Amino acid sequence: MLRTPRALLLDFGGVLADAPPQPPNPPELVQRLFRLVGGAVPAEQIARDLTAGAQAYGLWRDEESAGEHPVELGHRQVWARFVAGGWPAPARAAVDREATPLAYAWTWHQQWAVRPGIPDALAAATRAGLPLAVVSNTTCGAAPRDFLAAAGLGTLFTAQLYSDEAGVRKPNPELARLAAQALGVPVADCWFVGDSRHRDVACARRAGAGAAVLMRSPRTDREEPLPALAPDAVVEDGHGLLALLRDAGVPAPAR
Repeated sequence: MLRTPRALLLDFGGVLADAPPQPPNPPELVQRLFRLVGGAVPAEQIARDLTAGAQAYGLWRDEESAGEHPVELGHRQVWARFVAGGWPAPARAAVDREATPLAYAWTWHQQWAVRPGIPDALAAATRAGLPLAVVSNTTCGAAPRDFLAAAGLGTLFTAQLYSDEAGVRKPNPELARLAAQALGVPVADCWFVGDSRHRDVACARRAGAGAAVLMRSPRTDREEPLPALAPDAVVEDGHGLLALLRDAGVPAPAR
């Protein structure tokens, strides 16, 4: 049985919300970029460069996350380095000026949905007086923040820490420590809930979190197993997290 937490740190994708994979070059983003650069880059090339850029950015994130203190790139750096680097200078300048709204559009998933049981688990934690924080790697934190607000969950979180805003990415323990600091709770008294052994369990261990809880998602099964990063508990969804909280002495929400 896990020790009762005083706060929860929760990943966004795979924990609070999930969605089917979407193409890295959604047509609406391709057309937006095409209009932005005044047709200076053909739409077909924009689509190819978005696909290649997403792959290159993903490889960079994997390599960076293997280090001791991984950092995150800003929006302008992402576009210049992975997508628009070979475009004509006026097109690069136009993308640079709109880097943040473009990053938002590239991050937003139309199919995002709150994971089963998450509202009840968050309600139980809130009722018990446990402050909540989002701790997430993302290209643009404004997108998941807006999704949580639209889902009626945003006000439940005392803090939302996103890698693009903090400048560091999991498993850098600084992201978890900043979240715990924002909640006013020692990180040793926090449960860290994520769906990745490589990112979330590793971050929890490096930060000294009280417990690392792995919530299974499709990404969980795609990762190579890491015996050295075994979580303290494994749950399937928000219902499992609620049961774990109840086992630890956190009461279920009244209905």
